[in-house]
Amino acid sequence: MLEALICSLVSLLPDYLYRRYAQGKRLGKEINIYSAWYELRWGLTVWLFLTVSLITVLFYYHPASVSVSSYFRTVTLVPQVSGRVSEVYVSNGQQVKAGDPLIQLDGLQQAAQVDAARALLAETEASGKLAETALAQASAGIAQASAALNQSRQELERNETLRDEGSSAVRLTEIERLENLVAQRTAQVEAAELQMAAAQQQLDDVLPAQLASADAQLELALAEQDKTLISAGVDGHIEQLAVQLGDFVNPFLRPAGILVPSSIESRRFQAGFNQIGSQVIHEHMVGEMACISKPLDIIPVVVTDIQSVIPSGQFRPSDQLRDPQDDVRPGTVTVYLEPLYAGEADMVPPGSSCQVMLYTDNHHRLETEDLSTGKRIFLHVVDTIGVVHAAGLRIRMFMTPFTVLVFSGSH
Repeated sequence: MLEALICSLVSLLPDYLYRRYAQGKRLGKEINIYSAWYELRWGLTVWLFLTVSLITVLFYYHPASVSVSSYFRTVTLVPQVSGRVSEVYVSNGQQVKAGDPLIQLDGLQQAAQVDAARALLAETEASGKLAETALAQASAGIAQASAALNQSRQELERNETLRDEGSSAVRLTEIERLENLVAQRTAQVEAAELQMAAAQQQLDDVLPAQLASADAQLELALAEQDKTLISAGVDGHIEQLAVQLGDFVNPFLRPAGILVPSSIESRRFQAGFNQIGSQVIHEHMVGEMACISKPLDIIPVVVTDIQSVIPSGQFRPSDQLRDPQDDVRPGTVTVYLEPLYAGEADMVPPGSSCQVMLYTDNHHRLETEDLSTGKRIFLHVVDTIGVVHAAGLRIRMFMTPFTVLVFSGSH
């Protein structure tokens, strides 16, 4: 509308003034609804051509976007295990700190696993005392077997001495019996030593390994029990918390609510521009932004980054080849914007719907480059017509409260 009005001032209006005062033709008489095209054909043609040219140049060198928003991250409150809610420690809208408990599940199975792990640990610790008793018993067995072996050896040596001296009081069968008794008691000593070695190994190697295994099982059971408590991972506030006591929550099917972190990047906005604008959009390009949540304020912004790819070309490997004709919508060029002045966008809630106008600035080229007269005039025109965009943005945002609250019926 503004473009057509401006172009009519330098084309249609002079033609009408010439017809009216130079040729004496009057509006409603010689110039009426039927003869308007013929009488004002030169002015209408030039007006239409200038309007289309102005709109084309305006939107090409000063790109606009109504797809602007400040995205923010949310944390879904889901447990690591399934279970029924036994305690709810927070409410909707409540501010929480990192580590604060939010929801407790019943955890009956996990509690039983903890009790079993603790019982196993107590049993293993008790078996250590049994191992010490077995070691002492094996040591006493060695002493007993060694004493019996020494006694048998002494009796065998005495009988062998008497035999060597030719005494008739010694019988060969008695010597054979004593030799067998010595061999038997030697084996008993060796068995007692092996039993002591086994008891020592049980105390030194097996028991510590069993204790370590029992401790690990207890830690694992405690870790599983800790999973029944949903805690806040970051500072933020709770939203959409709808669970009650007895509700069943599942990490895959039913979350408990949403945690909105406090550290939201509200100063960074993302805008989607038409792909044709990628030729003129560049970093450090300035613009103006207005949001529905703050309609009467115009926020100066600057382009800080431009996404190097267009999202419409993204695909995931599958068992079918991608057909380009399936792309219904052409993707947009994603541009990252930040307020030109600190604090300008602090009052804009994250997620607000906004629109932005970027302005091409040729001031540096006009001052430093040696340009032809025609090009200098063209660049001056490009910079000047950005005022139309600025005026249009302000008019639209001034009318936004009326169009949204009155004419659209959105209360």
